[in-house]
Amino acid sequence: MKQNIELRNHPLELYKFRKRLTISAIFIILLFLILFARFFHLQVTQRDHYHTLAEANRITIMPLVPNRGLILDRNGKILAQNFSTYTLEITPNKVPDLESALEELATIVEISSRDLEQFRKLMRENRRFKSLPIRNRLTDEEVARFAANRYRFPGIEIQARIMRHYPHGELAAHVVGYISRISDRDLEQLEAADELDNYRGSHFIGRIGIEQSYEKELHGITGFEEVETDVAGRSIQVLSRTPPVSGNNLILTLDIDLQKMVDEAFGNRRGALVAIDPNNGEVLAFVSKPSFDANLFVGGIDHANWNQLNNAFDRPLNNRALRGVYPPGSTFKPFMALAALELGFRSPGYAISDAGFFRLPGSERRYRDWKVGGHGRVDLHKSLVVSCDTYYYSLAHDMGIDRIHNYIQRYGLGHKTGIDIFGEVDGLLPSQEWKMRRFNQKWYAGDTISVGIGQGYVLATPLQLAFSTAIIANRGKAYQPHLVRKIANLQTGYEKELEKKLLFTVDHNPRHMELVHKALVDVTRPGGTAASAAAGAEYAFAGKTGTSQVIGIKQNERYRADLIAEHHRDHAMFVAYAPAEQPAIVLSILVENGGSGGATAAPIARQVFDYYLLGKLPESKEAKIVKASRHDHAHDHYH
Repeated sequence: MKQNIELRNHPLELYKFRKRLTISAIFIILLFLILFARFFHLQVTQRDHYHTLAEANRITIMPLVPNRGLILDRNGKILAQNFSTYTLEITPNKVPDLESALEELATIVEISSRDLEQFRKLMRENRRFKSLPIRNRLTDEEVARFAANRYRFPGIEIQARIMRHYPHGELAAHVVGYISRISDRDLEQLEAADELDNYRGSHFIGRIGIEQSYEKELHGITGFEEVETDVAGRSIQVLSRTPPVSGNNLILTLDIDLQKMVDEAFGNRRGALVAIDPNNGEVLAFVSKPSFDANLFVGGIDHANWNQLNNAFDRPLNNRALRGVYPPGSTFKPFMALAALELGFRSPGYAISDAGFFRLPGSERRYRDWKVGGHGRVDLHKSLVVSCDTYYYSLAHDMGIDRIHNYIQRYGLGHKTGIDIFGEVDGLLPSQEWKMRRFNQKWYAGDTISVGIGQGYVLATPLQLAFSTAIIANRGKAYQPHLVRKIANLQTGYEKELEKKLLFTVDHNPRHMELVHKALVDVTRPGGTAASAAAGAEYAFAGKTGTSQVIGIKQNERYRADLIAEHHRDHAMFVAYAPAEQPAIVLSILVENGGSGGATAAPIARQVFDYYLLGKLPESKEAKIVKASRHDHAHDHYH
């Protein structure tokens, strides 16, 4: 039996063992060197970077939203103010099952179908990581109930918000405007304007009117707090605080009592009125009827109210005073008369024999006067007093459209006035070049005839007519219309009064201006088209009635309002200023489908003048409170 004898090479095995041990030691050392290098890189080389990140995790920057500035009328009455409230807000991407959460939430806090509809509308318009309100103006009881159940609703919080309120509702909505939630489009515009940082934490921004046009003044400057937080995100302490700077208050030129009186004078009629102080361009009243309640938009308007406003036949969202364009009708004639005198096409004594129509040379078509049978012998003075169409048909034909355009544009018609709110439109003062550019058609003589009486292509807004009439009242001086009188800084207490701005002065022969002025005064006296509205007035005022045609009438037919649908009837227009010799207030009035300016619009002007100059309410009822400061300036002119 053989025995297996194992022969081992101990030196070789020892060598191999030591070699493996050395390699392992080197590998371990290398690992430690790598760890050390990484540790050195993190703890020494990148210390400042990671220290900053750690501090950022520990410190949260919280924006502090500034209080929005107030808006007040010229007498200090509040038109837009703030109030504190609690809102229930949801961040959709933080809620695991949104629909179930909404159902459960409704058992704790009352949530109406309108609230749900508005919330879903906001979800469609905004990103899902933004906090969106589901309920505004929570009661103290509702706040307490939700706070007790807060742990059940991740992603849903109660927030303290500053909301906006418009105490006069519809009365000045088109002027004051409103605020609504900031949309994604707003954020893009703010970022493009490098203003996004100042809106951190803000949820609202101005829309239309003063709220939009003076957004920078009203918004203020956002502050911030550096808050130390724990790993759960809970606040431990405030490390530093930069307080927000409240927005500036705006004191308007508007007189809200006058605005209210005008609103009541219009009643349920559609239209617009603009009242301007011709001596400085201050807008005293700016009315568009019908209006809307600005408070509906603050928390986000619901679908039903939006449809009702947006689809209403009366178009309450349309700012007729600023954006409504209408043929000016016979309110255009004073400017035609000035053009005739200044350009030498008519002398004061030149007269025509008005048989009740005008016929273009070589044409059988008749352009009829409003008065059947005509006005007989008519000179320039009488042409304005009785508003003779035939006189201005003839004058327009003799002057030609380009001369009319080139002269009358000096009075601001066909151009924006530059008023300090956004959205104004140009109106239209046509010319041959305009028609060719717009329609690729030449200008015809018949086009000019219509323009002569403020019809055809010529269009103006009530604001532009007030501005242009103020130039006549002020004997050629044109002050820019404006709605903001003062800007009040709440931090310093300093009130900056905005200076009146003289835009231009129309060069004219003073004698010619005086002739037109005297004729406009006689419009309001016996024999004039506004005589009944001015009867018994304690002051003299000047004016011009107008009728703005809505639909054309066939050549052989007469206008019969009773046979025409109400919305196709003529618009009633009136421009006026008072007191006549030292005007303190200029009016432009439009009553949609109101018919005759003398019968419908002029009586409104009389009520406004009586109130503004004498402190009288309609039907001679004395105002309970008459602000003496408001009337002193007007009385100085009157006396």
